[in-house]
Amino acid sequence: MITIDNKPIKLQIWDTAGQESFRSITRSYYRGAAGALLVYDITRRETFNHLASWLEDARQHANANMTIMLIGNKCDLAHRRAVSTEEGEQFAKEHGLIFMEASAKTAQNVEEAFIKTAATIYKKIQDGVFDVSNESYGIKVGYGGIPGPSGGRDGSSSQAGGCCS
Repeated sequence: MITIDNKPIKLQIWDTAGQESFRSITRSYYRGAAGALLVYDITRRETFNHLASWLEDARQHANANMTIMLIGNKCDLAHRRAVSTEEGEQFAKEHGLIFMEASAKTAQNVEEAFIKTAATIYKKIQDGVFDVSNESYGIKVGYGGIPGPSGGRDGSSSQAGGCCS
């Protein structure tokens, strides 16, 4: 549970591992997702090289308005860096993604990545990009500050608790 604009927001998060053997399963999680975090390892160039394929998959199987954040993970291992920050920023810019580097090990920017993604989704709700009455957008509205019921395969979706009227 996080707070955006003084509203409680519940995120339902699925970690799909990103391995080729899970690709067909991963596709099912894109449906009904309001957001996704596309993560690569800054110390392993091959993970960056596969981003275009994973992004294409996400865009093919998800809502066109899905918010996608690109995250360069393991920024705590800068001495082993194989992908520059500038390369990550450029990829994100070219593909209309939000970008951030983070470290799952030290938790640097981890919470910030989720908050920034959720805030972008929330703004899309406020701007009318997402129709909160349509569950295919992966957003469920709760009332009185109590988040809506969990369930479904919402991926990295935002479930807004009392956020929208």
